[in-house]
Amino acid sequence: MIRRSLAFLMFQLFASFICAPAFSFAGSFLFGNADSSGPATGRDTTIKTKDFLETLMMKYPQYFSKILQGRDDFRVQIIYTQIDRDASNNPSFTDFYFNVDSSHYFYPASTVKMPVALLALQKINELRLPGLNKGSSMVTEKGYNGQTAVYNDPGTADGRPSVAQYVKKIFLVSDNDAFNRLYEFLGQEYINERLHKMGFTDVQINHRLEVSMTEDENRHTNPVSFYDPNGKLLYQQPVQFNQKGYIRRNDSVGKSYFKDGHLVDHAMDFSIKNRISLEDLHRILRSVIFPASVPAAQRFNLSDEDIRFVSQYMSQYPAETRFPYYDTSQFWDAYGKLLYWGSEKGSLPKSIRIFNKDGDAYGFLTDVSYFADFDRHIEFMLSATIYCNADGVLNDDQYDYDRVGLPFMKQLGQVIYEYDARRSRPRQPNLLPLRFTYEK
Repeated sequence: MIRRSLAFLMFQLFASFICAPAFSFAGSFLFGNADSSGPATGRDTTIKTKDFLETLMMKYPQYFSKILQGRDDFRVQIIYTQIDRDASNNPSFTDFYFNVDSSHYFYPASTVKMPVALLALQKINELRLPGLNKGSSMVTEKGYNGQTAVYNDPGTADGRPSVAQYVKKIFLVSDNDAFNRLYEFLGQEYINERLHKMGFTDVQINHRLEVSMTEDENRHTNPVSFYDPNGKLLYQQPVQFNQKGYIRRNDSVGKSYFKDGHLVDHAMDFSIKNRISLEDLHRILRSVIFPASVPAAQRFNLSDEDIRFVSQYMSQYPAETRFPYYDTSQFWDAYGKLLYWGSEKGSLPKSIRIFNKDGDAYGFLTDVSYFADFDRHIEFMLSATIYCNADGVLNDDQYDYDRVGLPFMKQLGQVIYEYDARRSRPRQPNLLPLRFTYEK
């Protein structure tokens, strides 16, 4: 009789034996082998001048005149990537920048969930343990002050938490707890060191989301164990502590902020809060959709199946999801699809899919997206961030998302979409590899 740990016995109280999730995909994935260590393929042109995007926005003063005039106050940054295909369907990229400056801080909010989700899948692959995969049962324990445990997930078909389910919830509805559990599996040091090694040297992902913890508590991450369907322990990781120091930044936002119900009359300190540039986020998304197009050092260690999995849930609507079940009054089709859809509710057309990760907090709205229109044979990438807080006061719940930020995101996405639809392309792209059979 196999002797089981107390953690697993507690786990058994909540869940039945795990069943591997089944996913259905159409066609082969034609955008490059994620495991390849070869050189990047395709032409890559970056145009960092403001002229193109500024000229385009000036043609729509009803949408963008205030944004253009107040670009510094709004902290607007935009990256638009045109994608063209050769006779073999290999992509080439032309990037256009507006007001992009990695030294201009914006709070990335939930966009940091994208690299953390990818790193969690990567770490599973790096462990190379028999039987361990992204669907293995994942038990999170408490091992330090402020930590909480997880033994079950009522949103799964069998009640069991896993890396796969956390990744899925991150891209479907930007679940904060899912991010925190992957942050704890990875550990603060692994996250930052791996991203820096990949060339994203300005990144600092230092804390969990939606829970208030000290700098020391965020440096400590929970013990985690993985089990196979029969309860056999596959991998056990103790409490991790990141002892490495990082450059102390001088990032601050606003003119005042509320803390514990009191107004503090100076800018809010963001020097130890999460940081990542729009350019790095844009590049990370490209490494998912087009892994062969980025240098080998910037490719995550993911299988083709991992990339299909991520791409499906980046583009799937909450209503198309069986587990968890999402109430469409809370999680509508366009939930999290800020660029092009803004705050629009209701059912969306199935012919346009947006593969993205968005974020909003402290008055900042950010969205990093790849667009694919299967009917009109259109594809492009578009990323943008904007600060929507006219009074400069943080933590007062008086941000200008509805009045400024969401309309800007919607109008920018639609203007870029219409421009890209009309521009001349040497060839139509074959987008069939990104047509998925969704869960329902």
